[in-house]
Parts: sequence; C-alpha cells; structure tokens
Amino acid sequence: MSFWTRLKDGLGKSAAKLSTGITDLFTKRKLDAAALEEFEELLITADLSPRLAAKLTEKLRKTRFDTEVSDEEIKQFLAGELTTLLTPVATPLRLEAGLQIVLVVGVNGNGKTTSIGKLAHYYAGLGRSVGIAAGDTFRAAAVEQLAVWATRAKARFYPGDGTKDAASVAFQSAESAARDGVDLLFIDTAGRLHNKEHLVAELAKIRRVLLKSIPEAAIQTVLVLDATTGLTALSQVEVFKDAAQLTGLIVTKLDGTAKGGMVAALADAYGLPVHAVGVGEGIEDLQPFVAKDFAERLCSIDAE
Repeated sequence: MSFWTRLKDGLGKSAAKLSTGITDLFTKRKLDAAALEEFEELLITADLSPRLAAKLTEKLRKTRFDTEVSDEEIKQFLAGELTTLLTPVATPLRLEAGLQIVLVVGVNGNGKTTSIGKLAHYYAGLGRSVGIAAGDTFRAAAVEQLAVWATRAKARFYPGDGTKDAASVAFQSAESAARDGVDLLFIDTAGRLHNKEHLVAELAKIRRVLLKSIPEAAIQTVLVLDATTGLTALSQVEVFKDAAQLTGLIVTKLDGTAKGGMVAALADAYGLPVHAVGVGEGIEDLQPFVAKDFAERLCSIDAE
C-alpha cells in the first residue's frame, strides 16, 4: 500500500468531518452572509483555528460572494488555499555534508520514540549512515524502546553510560557517532512540558555542549506533535519554539483524529517546516510531508 493510500485512509476522519459539513452547507445555495458565517464555524470545528478560518472565509467572500456555489467548488477552493499555505512549510530535514544532529523534543506520549525509529528507518533506506542516541534520561523505558527501534531501523545505537545528565549522553553519543562515520544522529530528549524552566535549562545545555564539543556539526531541533490534541499543539509550539530553538515539526497520529486541520493552523501561526507526518503504527507510516496531497485529501479530493 502506497503512502498516498495510507494518507487518504489516515485522514479519513478529518476529511469526513469537513466534506460532510461542506456538502450539507453548500448544496444548491447562494454564498450569502449566513453561509459564510456557517463556513467559518465549520473550519473552526475542523481545527483550522479561528484566525485561519477568518482569513479563508474572507478570501471566499471577496471572490464568490452572492453567487451560486456548489460543495465541490468550495472543496476545490479550500484545497487550493491550503496547498498555497502549506507548500512553503513542506520541507524535509536539512541534510548537508558532515555530521547532522537532530534533537527530537516533545511531550511524553506524542510519539517521540517511535518517530525517531521511523525517521531512522526512512533515512537509512536513502543510504544515510544513521545513529540514535538515548538522551531521555528520565523515562525508564525510553532506552529499551529506542534500542528496539534502532535494531529495526538498522541504525547505530548510543545508550549512554547510565548517567542522568542528558547533555553528557548527547556529548558522548555525538563524539562516538563522529568517530563511527555516522552522518545523521537523532537524539531523544526528555518530554516534560509542565516544568518550563527546567526544560529551557536542559535543552540549552545540550545545545551548548554539542556546539562546543563538535562545532562543525549542524544541529536541528524538531518538535513531535500529536494530531489528536488539535489546537492544543499550538501552545506546545509556543513553549518549545524559543526554549529549544525549534527548526521544524513532525505531526503524528493523524489517522486517529478528526483534527487534521491543526496542521494548517500550525503553518498559519508559526510557519515552521513540517518535515513529516504519521498516519499509522508501521515503520513505513511516517513520511515526508507533501502539501498538495495533504490538502486534497483533507478536502476529500481524490487525485494522485
């Protein structure tokens, strides 16, 4: 099964919510003020955020107000606008020459560990030499889970030496990875949102240590978000974006929610690169984000 097919299946709940609402709203109806108000409310309930819903509704008002519209026309309009919004943020991880370090951050339960494993598998499949470091020194099962994923992904695994100092684990792992000829190292980090001060301090220390010990390494910091949290994800980005110096996002669990519109809300609010999206539990179910595919499926438009 292709990832496009899995994406269509995975976004089924989100697409059904939008598609049914649009069909109910725009079957043989003129685009008047009442219809626009209901359209805006529909977008908000689909987790496109009040701000984005207002902008899209205003664009529709300017172009089609007081004309007869069909549900298919509205879906095409929405898919086009979302494609335009999402295309600039649909960018893969930045891979350059030399050691690339990707710090993976996020709240526990968002899918950090599995995302690391799936990313490692994907980039190993592209011929990259990949390593995984167990930098989450607080969650007891994190090391064991990452070890399993490293084996599945055929990646080198750096478990640390048992220390609780995440910066030390990151430093040791990066030095070992450099010696081993690894060119892409994913470092897991502890997932705590409730203690922002500690989060800031720990992530800042990890970055500081890495930059000092391996100044030639390129460091990216990627936040893993759970799509089932909907617009709550925006507050997580707000906490992490400065603390972790975020460079990009990964969105998981799109197959388990009707809140897929939150990806568009994230793009509108922050404009951070969305490197990959997840639509299942399998090792192949996290893939690079493609704006047009996502927008069309979200609006129930079938196009390869």
